[in-house]
Amino acid sequence: MHLDFEKPIAELEAKLVDMKQLAQENNVDVEEAVKSLEAKIKNLKKEIYSNLTRWQRVQLSRHPDRPYTLDYIADIADKFIELHGDRGVKDDKAMVGGFAEIGGQGVMLIGHQKGRNTKQRQLRNFGMANPEGYRKALRMMKLAEKFNKPIVTFIDTPGAFPGLEGEERGQAEAIARNLKEMFMLKVPVICIVIGEGASGGALGIAIGDKVFMLENTWYSVISPESCSSILWRSWDYKEQAAEALKLTAYDMQKFKLIDEIIKEPLGGAHTDPQGMSKKVKKVILDTIKELNQLTPQERINQRIEKFSAMGVFVE
Repeated sequence: MHLDFEKPIAELEAKLVDMKQLAQENNVDVEEAVKSLEAKIKNLKKEIYSNLTRWQRVQLSRHPDRPYTLDYIADIADKFIELHGDRGVKDDKAMVGGFAEIGGQGVMLIGHQKGRNTKQRQLRNFGMANPEGYRKALRMMKLAEKFNKPIVTFIDTPGAFPGLEGEERGQAEAIARNLKEMFMLKVPVICIVIGEGASGGALGIAIGDKVFMLENTWYSVISPESCSSILWRSWDYKEQAAEALKLTAYDMQKFKLIDEIIKEPLGGAHTDPQGMSKKVKKVILDTIKELNQLTPQERINQRIEKFSAMGVFVE
């Protein structure tokens, strides 16, 4: 699948395939022409992906082939035991997690999970967790703290589920409790935005000692479409909304709302999922090593100070 702004690349790639096929069928040497076209494609990719608008980065963050939480877990974890349920209501399939071993280091991995096809999307509720999903995440965090294991969260959600049943079971309270409890966790907490980071749905598992964002992800109080529908009463102004929201990883780093950006392969994480996973794995292990140098109280104090310093206000 190609996005709208990727169509010039797709056209050249199709020409390249045709050229190679034609040469093979007619036994013609087109090596120079192939090299020239490959160089042209490479330069065009660099030009397009180095000048992406905010809306284009939002589109990349939603690419259907982009790796999800369980994909990263499968690639980076040597061992993984998935845990289920919040011990209250049910097992929320939009939130996944469990104990894992990464390069000999025991960790607790938690994250939002989307689906690839219609059936999976319904099962995973499009990555939108209910209150029991956040309570399930908190249960796993407390378990990690009990066994002194670092926590890594993967954030990728269009928001917490806004349905009536979610509100009835205390969606706001569940997220608020997670925020409070995550500040006080004694173990290292690493948060990585791997796709969409929308509203409290993202923030519910995003209070960490270190917060990272993949290059083509976004993190905001509201999605561009919802912002457009509120301000202009239409989704047609989503591109302007994305620009106004300043929601990209580079914006977040500039505003000091995240710690670092993890670079993606040219074209996005979905073009080289294994390469992306290797980068994420290295970041996790290096960060755990760094955070282990601090005492639990030092980590808690720094966590509180970091989030307290966010934002601009006048007294």
